[in-house]
Amino acid sequence: MNFVKKEIAELKGNPFTQIGEDWYLITAGTKEHYNTMTASWGFMGVMWGKPTFICAVRTNRYTYSFMEESEVFTLCFFEKAYRPALQFCGTKSGRDHDKAKETGLTPIEIDGVMAFAEASRIFVCKKCYSEMMKEEAFTESAVYDKWYGTDPLHKQFFGEILAVYEKE
Repeated sequence: MNFVKKEIAELKGNPFTQIGEDWYLITAGTKEHYNTMTASWGFMGVMWGKPTFICAVRTNRYTYSFMEESEVFTLCFFEKAYRPALQFCGTKSGRDHDKAKETGLTPIEIDGVMAFAEASRIFVCKKCYSEMMKEEAFTESAVYDKWYGTDPLHKQFFGEILAVYEKE
C-alpha cells in the first residue's frame, strides 16, 4: 500500500471524466462488515467552507444501509484496467457476492475506513449532511421519468473530504 497523502490543491484531473466516465467505488462500513458499490454520479467542490464530495445512493442498494450507519466513507478511483471490477461492483449485490474476492480487489483500512489497495486515488470523507431526493422537487418531469420511473430515488450524502491519498 504505497499511498501518499495529498493536499486538495495538488489534485489534477477532470472530475467530469473521473466521476462520469471512469466511475468510482463508494465504500462504507467496518473492516468486519462493509460494502462497496460503483457510482458514476457525484459532485466535488466547496460547501460550508469545506472541501466536499456529494454522492448519491439509491435506497434499494445494499450499500445504502452502510452509508446510513457509517460516519465515514471512502471514494476510490481506479485506472482503466480495473473497469471490469467496477462493472462487477456496479451490477452485483454485496448481499449475494463477496465483491473483493470475486474481482480480485484488495480491501485495506485507511484512516479507520475501508478502501482498496488497487485504487489510484482515495478520498476519505466524513458524512456531514444527507437528504432524500423528492419527486416534487424535480423541475422537469422527463428527468424524473427517465431516471426514477421504475427505480427508487437516491439519497444524497455530503462528505467533508478529510484526506486524499494517491498511489505513488
